[in-house]
Amino acid sequence: MATSSSMSKISSYLTFKLGNEEFAAHVSKVLNILEMTKITEVPKSPDYMTGVINVRGAVLPVIDTRIKFGMTPTECTSNTCIVVMDIELDGESTHVGALVDSVQAVLEIDESKILPPPSIGTKYKSEFIEGVANVDNEFIMILNMDEVFSSEEVVTLRDTAEDSKDMVKEQVEGLTNTKTQERVAAQEAPKA
Repeated sequence: MATSSSMSKISSYLTFKLGNEEFAAHVSKVLNILEMTKITEVPKSPDYMTGVINVRGAVLPVIDTRIKFGMTPTECTSNTCIVVMDIELDGESTHVGALVDSVQAVLEIDESKILPPPSIGTKYKSEFIEGVANVDNEFIMILNMDEVFSSEEVVTLRDTAEDSKDMVKEQVEGLTNTKTQERVAAQEAPKA
């Protein structure tokens, strides 16, 4: 009988593709996977921020993960989707949509099989690569999603989402006020 000290810890990871590369995020960081939808652009946002979407009444900033990783921008296909992630910064939770080329699977990976991140020759910032797993002779980069964004970037995303929410609220209020004014004007107009 195996003892708990001799058993390896196995964790679940959601794997996804960016170009030909396969990445993984711990499932505890993944809140949802959304089909591609219309993304509203936000003026003066960082180049990696595609825009914002409405998710059940909340404004969610969406980033182009390919641009964030120094790759070419995402070209939308039938497989492109938005992975909603829970990013923690200074003890606060922030939700971010990560645009990915395709979601692959949820894999159980034995932590003893995860190799340390590469230290040279990688085009990705190694500080957010937790390790590399060899699964079926394919390397998968395990990401630390909390480290993908610097604290300044998360604050920018949070502020941009808040500004977008305020902008949408003002637009809705403006439309509501215009409609109300039109109704009042129509009621007050002399009848011919």
